[in-house]
Amino acid sequence: MTGLSLSAKEKTISLKKFKSTDIGNPDISGSSRIQDNSITITAGGADVWGVEDEFRFVYMEQTGDFDLIAQIESLTEPHLYTKAGLMAREDLSDNSRHIFFQVFPNNNPRNKNNGGYEFQYRKEKAGEMKAIYPAKFDGIPEFPVNYPNTWIRLKRVGNDFTGFYSADGKTWKLYTTFNMEIPEKIYLGFAVTSHNTKKAATAIFKNISELKE
Repeated sequence: MTGLSLSAKEKTISLKKFKSTDIGNPDISGSSRIQDNSITITAGGADVWGVEDEFRFVYMEQTGDFDLIAQIESLTEPHLYTKAGLMAREDLSDNSRHIFFQVFPNNNPRNKNNGGYEFQYRKEKAGEMKAIYPAKFDGIPEFPVNYPNTWIRLKRVGNDFTGFYSADGKTWKLYTTFNMEIPEKIYLGFAVTSHNTKKAATAIFKNISELKE
């Protein structure tokens, strides 16, 4: 989806409804600061991957469809695989099923990904996570991060979860859509993991809003 201006449909979310917790048992405890329309998350954690997760989660309870948008102003880099993004999670256990549309600190090549974005999911509780990589691996990244001009969007319609990215928060490009049966009531919010158990990562999310049809 390209060329779509969203200003008429955007609605700012009240951040007072969000809670914050560590998922798993990271060696470094995380923290969060909510101020005006921004959330700063500092997180430890080994990763959000494999069969169990360690990260900081700032979340609200969400029932039914949603369309969540945020600008990621910055993301520090204690590790090449530091991650920050939008997550829809079935529960708050460390091996929960979830969808995680996230960014890395830069566009360096990583496994099958030479861009800054990746769409990840755990389809079965305590199962191995998987990722949907960009269609193009070689050459200029098709999905580049360029902080602070990095915007991320996660949309749910029924059991279809779609990730979009943008450089300005108004014109969006489709990353992927993934179908996963998951309860209507989930935990929705912002997830950050350091991937370096000895050093915390910090991400700043701004201009948080939701789209209304």
